[in-house]
Amino acid sequence: MELLLETVALFCLKLAHETEDSSPILRDDPIMSDYEREVFGLLVRQGDVAAIQLRVNQCLALALNALGGVDKPLGRELQRLSVDFYDAQTLQQLEAPLLLLQNYLKDIY
Repeated sequence: MELLLETVALFCLKLAHETEDSSPILRDDPIMSDYEREVFGLLVRQGDVAAIQLRVNQCLALALNALGGVDKPLGRELQRLSVDFYDAQTLQQLEAPLLLLQNYLKDIY
């Protein structure tokens, strides 16, 4: 699950911050410091669903803004896909929505 969380965060940050003339954001980039696998691993071991949702929400908000918000088709779809993620109350309930978010973000990146 930690890798999945890190991947979602990475694609969000890539959408928000990468430009054609800049170097790509990688997992070891300083911008990823609050969203790296070890940080998510600690939250997963603690079972802190709310903290996980908060961290991912920070990234999703950046991606949504980069996509033009909910007024644009890509933004509306991202928001639609994130509903189940925010409704999850257990770690097991997070996994399926995270997979959908990861695949969507990967496709549009």
